[in-house]
Amino acid sequence: MPDFPAATPRARVRVPLRFADGYGADAELVTFHGLTDGQEHLALVLGDPGPVPLVRLHSECLTGDVFGSARCDCGPQLREAVERIAGRGGVLLYLRQEGRGIGLYNKLDAYALQDQGLDTYEANAALGLPEDARDYTAAAQMLTALGITELDLLSNNPDKAAQLHSRGLTVRDRIPTGLFTTPHNVHYLRAKALQTHHTLPLPELSAG
Repeated sequence: MPDFPAATPRARVRVPLRFADGYGADAELVTFHGLTDGQEHLALVLGDPGPVPLVRLHSECLTGDVFGSARCDCGPQLREAVERIAGRGGVLLYLRQEGRGIGLYNKLDAYALQDQGLDTYEANAALGLPEDARDYTAAAQMLTALGITELDLLSNNPDKAAQLHSRGLTVRDRIPTGLFTTPHNVHYLRAKALQTHHTLPLPELSAG
């Protein structure tokens, strides 16, 4: 049995999703009672999930998801994930964990330090904040409440798979997302690949 309290579905509503490039998909949005962190996380059920659905844990990124910021790859990852999950069947968890859990204002403060030469992790540390403050207990609660105990995880981040595994879920496979580089985010992506071992085959890594 999981070592966290059970969450339960609160409400389900159908929402047609439409993206700026014209792609659309129909999603069932699910809200929950009993999430341990008290945040308003969402599950988007897409397509026809099978016994081992494709799942993405997507952390909220206002600048990337909404405003199209080129300083990260979050917006393109979200768009890609919806299409890939809808095509196979699965769930996208939209988690209210802005800035790897440090919040929007702190994230923007970290951006200012990055402009002075620090990488994304050094900037968090300079602010006295964790490199990554995200805890995926609520994600495990949500998946369990949806009847999902085994999944394929759409993610470049090994910590997401490790945390789900430690909470009693079986991650059969971790499937990398696409690589979405801009002149403004290569340094950020390189830091993720080198320091937290994200699956990101950047050509720049060969230069050491």
